[in-house]
Amino acid sequence: MLIGEVSRRSGVSTRMLRHYDSLGLVQPTGRTSGGYREYSADDIRRLFHVESLRTLGLSLNDAKRALDEADFAPTDLVGDLIRHTRRRIAAEEELLAKLERVDAAAPVEWDDVLRIVALLRALESESGARRQQAVLSHDESAPLPVEALVEAALSEDDPNVAGALRWSLARAAGRGLADLAAGLESEEVDVRRRAIAAITAVHTAEATALLRGALDDPDATVRGRAALALGSRGSADSIPALLDMVVAGHNDVEAAEVLGLLAEISPRADDVVGVLQGNLDNADDAPTRLRITQALAEIPGPAAREALVRLTHDGDPTIAATAAAIVSTQDRGRGSRRQSEC
Repeated sequence: MLIGEVSRRSGVSTRMLRHYDSLGLVQPTGRTSGGYREYSADDIRRLFHVESLRTLGLSLNDAKRALDEADFAPTDLVGDLIRHTRRRIAAEEELLAKLERVDAAAPVEWDDVLRIVALLRALESESGARRQQAVLSHDESAPLPVEALVEAALSEDDPNVAGALRWSLARAAGRGLADLAAGLESEEVDVRRRAIAAITAVHTAEATALLRGALDDPDATVRGRAALALGSRGSADSIPALLDMVVAGHNDVEAAEVLGLLAEISPRADDVVGVLQGNLDNADDAPTRLRITQALAEIPGPAAREALVRLTHDGDPTIAATAAAIVSTQDRGRGSRRQSEC
């Protein structure tokens, strides 16, 4: 069979067949009287063997060794090919993910694409300063690769970079909340903590709903961040969690301040005082009773005032002195307001 017919039947170009010949990989065993290459059935069979090996990723040199060397062991070579292929697939998947992130940002011009790519590359930097600078310096008019920012926010350990990422996601006006919500479902507590921290920076109805759901999280830090954010937004749903924070001593000062804010705008001020009083009566350790006493100072209204007056006669001298100091400060404040009104 002449080279042209071999090419047509095998799909291998005549140029490549000549290259195989020059390498000694597939050499026609005969020549016509006119000097043209003539391939035998064995030559064609060898050609198909070469093409089969090439589909596995073997180089031409390795294919020749596999066919010509009797002691050639394929195990090591196939193992190398497997590792090489996995690296190539991983690289291709990484490229695909990057392209999808660029596409999701909906760039309008090539300048937008370049800015997004530059930000994505900077997020992969080992330098925290570079990652932070890239996020903070991203042009506000340029599209944001929100999915990439969320992924970075859920894995970022550097507090400065994490803060920059939360700021950037807050600018996205709610985009990315679905991915952050998925972060709240993670089995890793650190991921959930990062997710709730990012969600608290977003002021939308959807974000508020996610905060309410996080009040049931098994981690106290996640619950606490959700409660503080909800309470600051005027949601009474956070009151039970805030009360628990005061009793447990988990960000109790901030929790008491938010409880005071809620008591001013919610008809549940007396309920808050009642729960605090109940915990105070049942607590048998001084630090917890002191925290509750100090929290009462943040609650407006006569119920909190009466509770503090009663505590001025508490059997624990520290509690009594603290309550007396709070009542005295409140009295001075009332006196100053009366003078200013006059």
